[in-house]
Amino acid sequence: METPVSTPVIEVPREEPVPIELSQYSEALVQCVSSIKPKRRPDDISKLTVSQTVSFLALTYEKVRNAVEFREEHLIRRAAVDRMLRRRLALNPEGKGEAENLLRELMWARYFENGMLGESDISTIQKLIDLYLDIKKQVLEHVSSSHKAVLSRFIFDLLTCEIEETLNPAETARNSCITFFIYQTMRQKIRIEGMEDEQKDAFFFVALEKAFRKSDLPFQRYHLFTLYYQPLSQYSEEERKEIVEKLPAIAKKIDEMIQNPLIDKLSKFTRKQLPPFLVLSELVKEKPASLRAIITRKELLIQEVNRICKEKYDQTQKRLQTLAFKSLVYIFATKMVLALILEYPLSILFFGEVSWFSIGVNTLFPPTLMMIILMFIKLPGEDNTIRIGQRLTEIIDNDQSFETSVALITKKPKARGKKRQVVFTVLYSVVFIVVLYLIHEALSILHFNAISQAIFIFFVSVISFFAYRIKEVSKEYRLVERDGFFTPLVDLLFIPVLSLGKFFSQELARFNFFIVFFDFIIEAPFKLIIEVIEEWISFIRARKEEIV
Repeated sequence: METPVSTPVIEVPREEPVPIELSQYSEALVQCVSSIKPKRRPDDISKLTVSQTVSFLALTYEKVRNAVEFREEHLIRRAAVDRMLRRRLALNPEGKGEAENLLRELMWARYFENGMLGESDISTIQKLIDLYLDIKKQVLEHVSSSHKAVLSRFIFDLLTCEIEETLNPAETARNSCITFFIYQTMRQKIRIEGMEDEQKDAFFFVALEKAFRKSDLPFQRYHLFTLYYQPLSQYSEEERKEIVEKLPAIAKKIDEMIQNPLIDKLSKFTRKQLPPFLVLSELVKEKPASLRAIITRKELLIQEVNRICKEKYDQTQKRLQTLAFKSLVYIFATKMVLALILEYPLSILFFGEVSWFSIGVNTLFPPTLMMIILMFIKLPGEDNTIRIGQRLTEIIDNDQSFETSVALITKKPKARGKKRQVVFTVLYSVVFIVVLYLIHEALSILHFNAISQAIFIFFVSVISFFAYRIKEVSKEYRLVERDGFFTPLVDLLFIPVLSLGKFFSQELARFNFFIVFFDFIIEAPFKLIIEVIEEWISFIRARKEEIV
């Protein structure tokens, strides 16, 4: 009997884990995140609670109300604070006792969990309301009537933003940590022609607000104000007097900075650099306690990057569908209904007949166009994930030898390109006219009258603009954008339509009838009814407890 020959076991050497030595800004990020403490829940005695029945009604209203106003998800709560507080101060200008009413409304609509807010929050928010109303009174006494509306809006924006961030301290601190990290990491990578570093850094901060945090005007004002100063509630009474005197000049300077054309250039540059930072931001949000352990070991970091990217790509696909639906609802609710109501009577008035074919096309073609555009949107792939992992490793590593390039942002087009710029502008104008003319000719063949043609162009341009914005969402995690061979030609033909859509959507948004309808006609009586129901339920509950 032969003795079996044992096969030698060949041990494959394991790769040694590759350590990452953190840069000073990465180290500061880890320490900043580790210092964040979650907001304490109030005890059972001091906590605020609302009826679930009332909450369902208020939540339903908020869903409908928010559907007629296109806004980023993370901005909806601050906008709700703004809307609710503005309505309450219209009835109670002194603002006494409105903090509790405001917090209850926010819990009705489930912007905060039931029982998440308590008596201490009421006291804090009431102090903020009293303080800002007093500041507003002091400031408006010493300015001309032409500046009162702008300053009043500016001060109210500071108030609503401070309320929002005061009620969400952990989220606010986390966002500040990652924003400061991006700011410190990238600000040396940018130079603006003819501008000192201090001023350039301020412009870059505003661009970061727009590109990374996607802040609206109130948050841009507030965060830029707190960059140079502190929140107004943190000053002593004497210090606050000095700030209040300077507030009109400060507000003017901040708004001028936000509106500067350089911000758009900086935002475009910043947006292209963001994918690795977005992944890091998600890691900070999900695993703050183990952040150091992950980002100091390359294999763990790459593993987390792969996981987060896969999840984000899947979420982006769902988000595209949600945004498409919300865009259609928004367009239909705010513009399409009004346009269709006008099309029938005006066609009868000016042409003596109505083309139901054109009405049908104007109703069905825009959503069909949206679906077609969405079909051609492609999400990033595995190669993009690999590039994000490599880039993020370079960003957090202490070895910055690879960071040698500096982007130069120019204030004005170079002199040698002025003639060429004029030619391009003329060419663009010609393309704009030709595109509109071709649409007019095509619709004339289909027997669309002038009114139906105008409505068709209106619908298609608005839908195209919203589809373009939705397409930009798919690029959020794409580190390198690759244009197709025919992309420049398609862009040239579509830009005129997109320009019209942007004008109709943004410039005419102020005439959104449905927002006025909800805010001034529906909301006040509806919320009053909810308050009565809430008090009745509380009364019944109290009587029931007495019996027990």
